[in-house]
Amino acid sequence: MKQSEPDKQAGKPEVPPRPKSRHAHGRGWRGGLGMPGEKARDVRGTLKRLADYLRPQRYRMLVVFMLAVASTLFAIVGPKVMGMAVTKLGEGVMLRYNHYVQLQQAVEQNLPAWYVEQLRGQPLPGFDFDYIARILLMLVGLYLLSSLFAFLMAYIMSSVAQETVFVMRNDVKDKLDRLPLGYFDRQTHGEILSRVTNDMDNIANTLQQSLTQLITSVVTLAGILVMMLSISPLMTLIAIVTLPLSAVVTAIVARYSQRFFAEQQKVLGELNGHVEEMYGGHKVVKVFGHERDSVEKFRQINQGLYEVGWKAQFMSGIIFPAINFVNNIGYVLVVLVGGLLVAQRAIFIGDVQAFIQYMRQFTHPIIQVANIANILQSTIASAERVFEVLDEEEQRPDREDAAVIPFPRGEVCFEHVKFGYAENTLLMEDLSIQVKAGQTVAIVGPTGAGKTTLVNLIMRFYEVQGGVITVDGVDIRDMRRGGLRTMFGMVLQDTWLFNGTIRDNIGYGREGAGFEEIVAAARAAHAHHFIMTLPDGYDTVLNEEASNISQGQKQLLTIARAVLADPAILILDEATSNVDTRTEVLIQKAMGSLMKGRTSFVIAHRLSTIRDADLILVMNQGAIIEQGTHQSLLARGGFYAGLYNSQFAAG
Repeated sequence: MKQSEPDKQAGKPEVPPRPKSRHAHGRGWRGGLGMPGEKARDVRGTLKRLADYLRPQRYRMLVVFMLAVASTLFAIVGPKVMGMAVTKLGEGVMLRYNHYVQLQQAVEQNLPAWYVEQLRGQPLPGFDFDYIARILLMLVGLYLLSSLFAFLMAYIMSSVAQETVFVMRNDVKDKLDRLPLGYFDRQTHGEILSRVTNDMDNIANTLQQSLTQLITSVVTLAGILVMMLSISPLMTLIAIVTLPLSAVVTAIVARYSQRFFAEQQKVLGELNGHVEEMYGGHKVVKVFGHERDSVEKFRQINQGLYEVGWKAQFMSGIIFPAINFVNNIGYVLVVLVGGLLVAQRAIFIGDVQAFIQYMRQFTHPIIQVANIANILQSTIASAERVFEVLDEEEQRPDREDAAVIPFPRGEVCFEHVKFGYAENTLLMEDLSIQVKAGQTVAIVGPTGAGKTTLVNLIMRFYEVQGGVITVDGVDIRDMRRGGLRTMFGMVLQDTWLFNGTIRDNIGYGREGAGFEEIVAAARAAHAHHFIMTLPDGYDTVLNEEASNISQGQKQLLTIARAVLADPAILILDEATSNVDTRTEVLIQKAMGSLMKGRTSFVIAHRLSTIRDADLILVMNQGAIIEQGTHQSLLARGGFYAGLYNSQFAAG
C-alpha cells in the first residue's frame, strides 16, 4: 500500500476536551468488604447482552452447573460420613470404658475372686476397624469424585469463558475498524486500550472463576444448612445466631478501616506523583537548587503515609481476631449443647464433630458470595463499557459499486465544502479550491486554521457535511476508502516507526518492495549514509519508540518510506522540521525530485520552504482567505505577507 502512515496519524484536529475515564475499578478491602467498584448504569440491559454472548455456550454452561452441584454435594457429605467413623470409634471407647468400670466395681464390692479373675481374663472390647476402613474408603471416593468434578468444571468453564471473550474481542476489533477517526479524537488511547484489554480480562476472569464460585458457594451454603438441620435444629439455631454478631463486628471494623485505606491510597498517589515529577524533572531540580525542598516534601508525604498506613493495617489486622472470638463463642455453645444431646442419646458424638466442621465452613460461602457480588458489579460495568464501544456510530460504509481510478493523475477539487467536528459548529462553511494535477500546493496559516483538517478531508478520514470533494473528477464518497488512500503518500511532523528493522520500516511504504528499491529510496532521502553507520545497517532493529536513533533520523526514514511508496499525491506536514539546516537543504532537493509530476500538498510553518510552490493557500478559521504564488501574495501585502515578514523581521 502506498499510504506511508497509518490513518490515525494523519493529524489530530482541535476537539473538545476528552471525557474523563470511568474505568476505575475499585479493589475491595480484604475479602471484598471495602468500597465497591464501578457501578453499571444499565445492569439489566448489560446482563441481557452478556447472556446473548453466552447463549451459544448454554449446553456447556448447563454441564458446568451440574458438575458444580455434584462436586459441592460430594464435599458437603464428607463431614457427615466422617462423623459415622467418629461415632464408631466412640462406641469402641465406651465399650472399653464400661469394661474397666465393671472390673473396678467388682473389686470394690469384694465379689468372688474367681469372678474378678474371669473379668480380667476377658479380652478387651475391640474397635470395628473394618467398618472404619470402609468409611475411610468411602470418604476417599467422595473427595476424589468431588475433585474430579471440580476439575472438569474448571476445564469446561475456562473454554467457555475464553471462547466467549474471543468472540467479544473480535467484535470490538471489527467495530474499531469501522469507527470514524472522530471517535479516536474523542477518546484517549489509554481509554480505548483499557476497554479492549482490562475490561475484557475482567469479564474473562469473572466467567472463568467467579461464576463457578458463585454456584458452588450458593450450593454449599444451602447444603450445609440442610445438613446442620438434619443433625440438630437447636444447634443450628445457635450457629445462625452467632452470624449476625460476626457481621456487626465486620461492619464496625470495616467502616473505620475503609476511611484509613482511602486516605492511604490518596497519600500514596501524592507520593508516587511527587517521585515521578521529581525524577522526570531531575535536571531542572538540580539546576535551580531545589534538592532540599524536594527531599523535605518527600519526607513529609512519606511520614503522612506511615501514619495513615499503620492505622489502616492495624484495623485490617484486628478484624479476623474479632471474628474468630465471636466464632469461638459459638463453638463453645455448640459443644456444650451437643454434649448434652449426646448424653441424652438424641444425637451421636460423631454428629457433634460433623456439626462443628459444618459450622466452620458455614461463614466461608457467605463471605465468598459477598466478594463475588462486588466482583460481578465491576464486571457488569466492564461489560457495559465494552458494549458502549459496540454501540458507537460507525463510519459510512463504502459503496458496493465503488469507483476505481486505475491511473490517478492527482487532480483535486473542493466544491462548496462544509465541515465541522461538532455538528452545530462549522469549521469550513463554503470552501472551494481547484488543484491541477502535478501542482505543488502549500497550505499555511496559524495554529487551528484548518490546515491538517483540509488534508484529512481529502483522504476521507472525516465526512463532509456539505459540498463535494473530487479526485480526478470522481467524488471521493463514491470510492472505497482503501482505494482512495493508496493514491496518497504521507510524511508527517510526528514520525511513526514500529518495532522492527529499518528495512521493514522503509518497506512499509510499498508491499513487496525489494531490498534494492528500499536502498534506492533511502539514498534519495539521504538516509543511506547514517543507516550504514549503524552496527547492523538496514537490519538494525528499532525499539518500540525508535528511541535508539535521533529524531532527525526518524524523519529521514519516514521520507524514505514515502519515496518508496511512489504515490500519485504527496502530503507533507512540516516534513523537515526535525532535521538540521544542511540536511533540510538536501531533503528539499530530494523532495523536489519526488514531487515532479505529482500533486503535492505541503503544510508549512516555515514559509521559507514553500517559496517555489505553484499555489499557496492561506487559511484562517477554516476558510481560505488568500491564495496565489509567493511573490503575488507578498505584493498584495495581506495576511500572508504579515506572516512572512513576522518570521524574517529580524533578518
